[in-house]
Amino acid sequence: MTTIRAIRAALAALVLIGSAGPALAQDPGLLFWSPERREAQFRDMAAIQPHGLVTRGDGPVRELPIGAPLDIDIDAHMQAERVAGVLVIQDGQVRLERYGLGMTELDPWVSFSMTKSLTSTLVGSAIRDGYIDSLDDPITDYIPEMAGGGYDGVTLRQLLTMTSGVDWNEDYADPNSDVARMLTTPPEPGLDATISYMRGRARVAEPGTRWHYSTGETNLVGVLVARAVGRPLSQYLAETIWSRAGMEHDAAWARDVQGREIGGCCVSATLRDWGRVGLMALEDGVVGGTRIVPDDWFAQATRKQADIGTPGRGYGYQWWTREPDQFEASGIFGQWIHVDPSRRMVVVVLSAWPTAIGPERSRARFDLLTRIRAAVDG
Repeated sequence: MTTIRAIRAALAALVLIGSAGPALAQDPGLLFWSPERREAQFRDMAAIQPHGLVTRGDGPVRELPIGAPLDIDIDAHMQAERVAGVLVIQDGQVRLERYGLGMTELDPWVSFSMTKSLTSTLVGSAIRDGYIDSLDDPITDYIPEMAGGGYDGVTLRQLLTMTSGVDWNEDYADPNSDVARMLTTPPEPGLDATISYMRGRARVAEPGTRWHYSTGETNLVGVLVARAVGRPLSQYLAETIWSRAGMEHDAAWARDVQGREIGGCCVSATLRDWGRVGLMALEDGVVGGTRIVPDDWFAQATRKQADIGTPGRGYGYQWWTREPDQFEASGIFGQWIHVDPSRRMVVVVLSAWPTAIGPERSRARFDLLTRIRAAVDG
């Protein structure tokens, strides 16, 4: 895989694609790609876009032994929902592992907004490592260029919980939405592209009073972390998680047109390594025998910090919460890590849905989860 990654890195240098939140910066039509193109390129995004290599290091691979197979038939679901991979790890053992759409255990698959939960974890690591003082610090302490606009007085905590009160359009069906235009808009001279776009957004509510989903805000979190730690996000992710958590393969983190990793999107990794990300969260941020975040980080990050208007659901520090104790990382087109502490279970689903989001997609995924729970409990 190292050789394959090197080839992909070389190709990426030749093919300038980039990424904007959940859409490629120089190809905003990603949201409108044909099903065939999605299924082919989600599996190999690192080969067609600039990226930072997230190295696994030289440590031992965390073994995932095979456990008793679950009595469940998911063929119809995988076909209907265009699923590339399903993994169920329970009690540290693989109970279910299936591949589709031509994907194999060696292939990376793009995460889209699942990356947000990794970026959040890097905030916790930066606090533990002394690079960030507090979640209650104003973000202008770290990004002074944001002063004088809608983000004046907004704290890092409010950025993580998407309660800044700043306006944002995350409509994936609208080519003129903020999420589609963010990194296609030329930045002001001398400014980071994310900062340039985000500091022009207007405040529409008092900070802390309104939850509103914004990929742009996670991109700002990424800028803040990279500045605080003084190195690229891909390198810090490799140091804190990827080289310690027993990952089997290197990963790739998409970069923008200025060559910086994008906090809100697009780490590509294999199905089993995404499972190891879920185990890292399930095990409270302890990897390789070392806690990579403050003691209470995951207790807070995966707890409902903001009301999203859906009964039983909420938003933590870039993790979606589900009562009573479950939490999830989620990305458009059907990327999902579901963590269920009471069952000691991690479920990963990687897909190329026909649409970016939609209630019918969410229902189908929840139906699959319900069947997996029943099989595990049975």
